[in-house]
Amino acid sequence: MTTAAAQPRLDVLTPANIEAALAVRVRPEQEFAVDPVAKSLAEAYVWPGVAWPRLIVDGDRAVGFVMAFLDIDWHGDGSVIRSGLWRLNISAGEQRRGYGRFAVESVANEIRDRGGREMYVTWHEGPDGPADFYLGLGFEPNGEKSEGETVGVLRLS
Repeated sequence: MTTAAAQPRLDVLTPANIEAALAVRVRPEQEFAVDPVAKSLAEAYVWPGVAWPRLIVDGDRAVGFVMAFLDIDWHGDGSVIRSGLWRLNISAGEQRRGYGRFAVESVANEIRDRGGREMYVTWHEGPDGPADFYLGLGFEPNGEKSEGETVGVLRLS
């Protein structure tokens, strides 16, 4: 008899898993493109109700971290409200196993469940950057830049 493989899941951050979250590290050549989990958790602390941080877990091991932004005032003047992917860190040894796709799909589902019709993300360009990953998931650059990063949008149906 074979046992079904564990499905990845998103866990809320707690005192029991904070160390596992802080241990998530991307490959060294990717560090220019994504801030560490510690910075994300600090941002989540100062943006309660907007930040949606989650630990990506497979079985009993942490494999990554994802944080969404929900209904953020994009320009700071109330004119544009957006939701999307704020941060995605997949541990160096866990990449190319579907965890990134799972995390993006999970964030898309959360935004959709809240009535959102679009999901935004920004990325650094460069040979070790995530552009191909996001483009492969259907994000399309919308012509904007945010803090020097390309802004992409995914239409949610």
